[in-house]
Amino acid sequence: MDLEDSGRQIGEKLFALLSPNQKKELAQFVRDYEAGNIPADVPGTTFFRGQYFISSQIAQALTEIRVGDLYFCLEQRLITVQGQMILLTVKEFDILALLIMHPRRVFTYEMITELVWQEDYATYSRKAIVNHVSNLRRKLKKSATIPDYIKSVHSIGYKFDPTP
Repeated sequence: MDLEDSGRQIGEKLFALLSPNQKKELAQFVRDYEAGNIPADVPGTTFFRGQYFISSQIAQALTEIRVGDLYFCLEQRLITVQGQMILLTVKEFDILALLIMHPRRVFTYEMITELVWQEDYATYSRKAIVNHVSNLRRKLKKSATIPDYIKSVHSIGYKFDPTP
């Protein structure tokens, strides 16, 4: 293979050397690359079961938080209460992640909008945040013994308080 060849010529020569499965993986890689899902020049990119990972991300430990009967894992996007998996919407999970990873810190409605929705507060309703938090509290409250970890700060926003 000569690097002076065109991309097509290199591809044809490369495809002749690959197994059918390797051809599929390479074709998927090219599609993902063209869609912008893979950084153009990041070394150490790894293909695993249809997804690409940067090697240093794989080696990192999971971000896990346990508070009483509540278990939170950021990378697995997993929440359990009393060992029972809790199904959350994307925004519910993102709000919980923001709060639980900064215990006792008060997040205003504006901050939650900017950090979770990544939008200016003026374009999103406070009522939507209230509804998401209300649904989140309801889902986490599996029994009367489970404390309300998400506390309202009147007219300001919310905080995660790990103390029962």
